[in-house]
Amino acid sequence: MLNWNEIDTVLLDMDGTLLDLAYDNHFWLEHIPRTYAEHHGIEAETAKQQLIETMNSVKGQLEWYCIDHWSDVLGFDVGQHVQATRHQVAARPFAIEFLHFLQTQAKQVLMVTNAHTLVLESKMQEVDLRPYFDSLISSHHYACPKESVTFWTHLVQHHPFDPSRTLLIDDNEQVLAVAQQFGIKHLVTLKQPDSSLAPKRHSDYMAITHFDEILL
Repeated sequence: MLNWNEIDTVLLDMDGTLLDLAYDNHFWLEHIPRTYAEHHGIEAETAKQQLIETMNSVKGQLEWYCIDHWSDVLGFDVGQHVQATRHQVAARPFAIEFLHFLQTQAKQVLMVTNAHTLVLESKMQEVDLRPYFDSLISSHHYACPKESVTFWTHLVQHHPFDPSRTLLIDDNEQVLAVAQQFGIKHLVTLKQPDSSLAPKRHSDYMAITHFDEILL
């Protein structure tokens, strides 16, 4: 499905790509609203509705992904809850096998994630993917999300690559659209980033269920 001879650099997202998005969805849609309700003495469902509205107001912006921002908004240390729940983090099927495969291919391999640096470090403590990468880059390093062309401009300046010979795998199709606008040629998404939800039926990009589909 991919011609690996046409690819020199591989850019991999973390949440929903290498790691199961089920953790993040449960954390933000169940655990944090419940904690917020207890902290402020309101009904759990009311808290959940309020938080979804508040979060959606900054979706696609850096604040959406920022632990410091949400700690200020919610009134408690969200980072403590990230650390306390990190045992629930899990790799997606064939993710480790795919990373092993890339090690044999002499490619530049970079993790590019919107996750806050605290979240990134916490997850790597639980599922350590660091040895497989030349570098791990959070959008917080550049103060702009992957949904912005500015992120990709910063990335290529700090980690030079040829967009026409680069593969990006990401479950976020808004990110893929911006990367395509930047000139990244090879784009792949995931059909089922959250194992607890049904697979997506449609995508504008080449879509895989698991990484074994693109192994040589």
